[in-house]
Amino acid sequence: MATTFKTLTNNDITSTRTLLHEAIPITGSIVSGTYNQGQALALGSETNIKTYSHGMFESVYDYPYLSSSANHIFDVTLGYASASNLSGSGNTQNTKKINLYTEMAQVLAGYNVTGGILRFDEDGNLNDGGTKVDECFFLNFSRLLTKDEIKKGSFNLELGVGAPFSQDLTATGGSTFQERILISDRSGSTGYKVNSPAGEYGLLFASGTANHGNPGLGEKTLWSGSAYAGDGTFPPVGLIYYQAGVAIISGSVFNSNIQGGILDSTLCSSSFLGPSFANSFGGAATQGSGFNAVTGSSIDTIANGIRNRVYNISFNNTTELNSTIYFCRANHNDFNYSSNPTYLGDSKIRVKNVSTDNPVSYITTVGLYSADNELLAVAKLSEPLKKTPENELTLRVRLDY
Repeated sequence: MATTFKTLTNNDITSTRTLLHEAIPITGSIVSGTYNQGQALALGSETNIKTYSHGMFESVYDYPYLSSSANHIFDVTLGYASASNLSGSGNTQNTKKINLYTEMAQVLAGYNVTGGILRFDEDGNLNDGGTKVDECFFLNFSRLLTKDEIKKGSFNLELGVGAPFSQDLTATGGSTFQERILISDRSGSTGYKVNSPAGEYGLLFASGTANHGNPGLGEKTLWSGSAYAGDGTFPPVGLIYYQAGVAIISGSVFNSNIQGGILDSTLCSSSFLGPSFANSFGGAATQGSGFNAVTGSSIDTIANGIRNRVYNISFNNTTELNSTIYFCRANHNDFNYSSNPTYLGDSKIRVKNVSTDNPVSYITTVGLYSADNELLAVAKLSEPLKKTPENELTLRVRLDY
């Protein structure tokens, strides 16, 4: 009798997990909103940068955001803790900045044993009372880019810390990108942490030099490495939450070491970073210009400044592909006949020339059924497979989800 159904046992089923990675490059011209512009536009009026009436963050798109083909890339905002030295009722949007920090800390850092919201910590040990990161810039990447998570050890963010918004590396007095810092999760692949309600996260470290594109000025290191005990001589400047797709950048990346930042004060007092940087953010022209901008400017103004200082962003995303594999085995005495009405003609099997010939069938489709005989999945073969009592077949059916 022809075999129509065959029960799969546990030995016929197995599961696998595969991690797929895709490189995601984001150029500064997209982030700044200038890649598709034929002329300079006022900050915040770029067609692929979406602002909101609440003024709490800006969204970056790869095309004009009103276009049906536009894809959301990330949001940029900032905040500081209520315990921060910068917090003050006279600050611009003080309550909103505190609320943004609190919301991000609540989701990413969680609560302590007394129910209080934990603050972000420089070394990731939230409960050890170490150096807290109380003033932060937040980059919240879209799920479209990060997929299931950002691959550990692949995140790179290059920021310009020079004069405001000039792409000319040889411009008088320097340019935005003549002094750059590279922020990366250098030890992310092995040194990540798991004590977050949002999943795994790693530390971000800075490295960088000055006078890019102008070798005649001589290349300089942007900080005194001996002052830091982070990853070798690289100062810690933030956190990257891999599953959440959020990068937290400390405000110290735009301040001199005499103002609590990481940058060499001799460079900050030069024509490169000091007054020029402050003017680009709308803050006071001092060596602490990054922190001053946080208190004296609106969130949109600071977000505009951050966007226009992004030289490049790159990372690899991760897609977790779970598969169930079914080994459908046709033994020598299985599936040698067909239930197709055309298999018979005049009460004879069409594929036989004489009655003593072996039956022949051609397998074209595999169906997976539930215990109630409900068809759940169908697999089609690229070409029919000949089946006779003289051969056996094993068809490998994989379901990905």
